Amino acid sequence: MGLPVGRVTDHHRFMLRLLLQHIDAIDAAIAQIDQEVDGKVEPFRTAIQIVSTIPGVRELSAEVIVAEIGIDMARFPTQAHLIAWSGLCPRNDESAGKRRSTRMRKGAPWLKTTLIQCAWAAARTKESYLQAQFHRLRARRGAKKAIGAVAASILTAAYHMLKTGTLYHDLGPNHFDKRAKEKHVHRLINRLQNLGFAVEITPLEVAA
Repeated sequence: MGLPVGRVTDHHRFMLRLLLQHIDAIDAAIAQIDQEVDGKVEPFRTAIQIVSTIPGVRELSAEVIVAEIGIDMARFPTQAHLIAWSGLCPRNDESAGKRRSTRMRKGAPWLKTTLIQCAWAAARTKESYLQAQFHRLRARRGAKKAIGAVAASILTAAYHMLKTGTLYHDLGPNHFDKRAKEKHVHRLINRLQNLGFAVEITPLEVAA
């Protein structure tokens, strides 16, 4: 059974030429926009490169983040102020002691959307702190709230990195296990001290 045979008329050729010309015009406009954007972001190139070292944040996302929050973190007294401004922190609607909603605030829509997309990418970054954070929170609070927390962590990291001019340092996938172990050790030490014992901790050497 052979392939179907079509018929291309002069009208079809005319319409195809118009479509191809339209595509060429769009491509040319995109190239001009890219060139204009590159010129505008050049003074912020260092900041963009710094933010793009965060897992899940690529150059385009870093450009959006820097464009939205700027590079002068002095205008945000703390990281909490920046997170609240972005709209990533949940609303706190309470009446007679009852919370009605924990949905996120509206905040900065472009920034929040970009951070959520970055958070999903970070949650798929293997052997990373952000992936460990996502899986840890998802088990207790669900995927939606977990991804919001990861997005807030990305913004928190960007805040401190831009403030100090340092690159991203990953705490590692075992950070939460180590922190839990340290808290448990601290509780045990306090209990022994309350019983009147002086405690000195000496870690055991682990055989290679």
